[in-house]
Amino acid sequence: MTKAGSKGGNLRDKLDGNELDLSLSDLNEVPVKELAALPKATILDLSCNKLTTLPSDFCGLTHLVKLDLSKNKLRQLPVDFGRLVNLQHLDLLNNRLVTLPVSFAQLKSLKWLDLKDNPLDPVLAKVAGDCLDEKQCKQCANKVLQHMKAVQADQERERQRRLEIDREAEKKWEAKQRAKEAQERELRKREKAEEKERRRKEYDALKAAKREQEKKPKKETNQAPKSKSGSRPRKPPPRKHTRSWAVLKLLLLLLLCVAGGLLACRVTELQQQPLCTSVNTIYDNAIRGLRSHDILQWVLQTDSQQ
Repeated sequence: MTKAGSKGGNLRDKLDGNELDLSLSDLNEVPVKELAALPKATILDLSCNKLTTLPSDFCGLTHLVKLDLSKNKLRQLPVDFGRLVNLQHLDLLNNRLVTLPVSFAQLKSLKWLDLKDNPLDPVLAKVAGDCLDEKQCKQCANKVLQHMKAVQADQERERQRRLEIDREAEKKWEAKQRAKEAQERELRKREKAEEKERRRKEYDALKAAKREQEKKPKKETNQAPKSKSGSRPRKPPPRKHTRSWAVLKLLLLLLLCVAGGLLACRVTELQQQPLCTSVNTIYDNAIRGLRSHDILQWVLQTDSQQ
């Protein structure tokens, strides 16, 4: 079995003009680097080997015009196979291909195509046709290109649709986030307002309590005289009354003493005593003075008559 690079040094020897024949070389890998070094080799024959895949850098051989990959074991072509924009003739006979890459639609220069003896997707197999002669192979190339362009357009539409769905989903998510943020802001605003109202009420309550506290001593001060006047109003009068009676009694006693002394000085033998003489003189003068007033004289006459 020959590896990809085993014949690399002999590739120039196999080059015939612009044609390089590597068929029946028992290759299971493509010597891409060696092939890239031969840009003149526009016709490449890799048929009848054991290739199962083509490396992605194979698509860099854009100088290829004719490519024969028939009778290998290829299950798929590289995703970027459409980069071979100068390719006009492509033989994929007798491989294991089911589908073609979407980039196949970019092979605008393709004029000839053979897809016989591949387990193609039924739709693709119907489009490709039999390709039993030159004309059918040309038709195959044209129809497959058209089909792949339609597939590419469908995929592009699907991609755009998914992008639109993603954008709509993103917009909805952003709108939801904005609504959530607005709701959170409103909630914070409401909580802040409630906290402010709670503090205001607490402040008002404290202020009211302080006012009540300040009013209490005034009320007690205002109520103190009432309590005194209410509970002790009856005590002072008795005291005042008692004092008055004491004074009155004292005055009566004094008057009795004076009257007794006067009576003793005027009636008894004591009237000759110097003290009584003075007392009698004062009494006589007082009586004379009182009689000089008519009213008092009338009172005294009335009193003497009685």
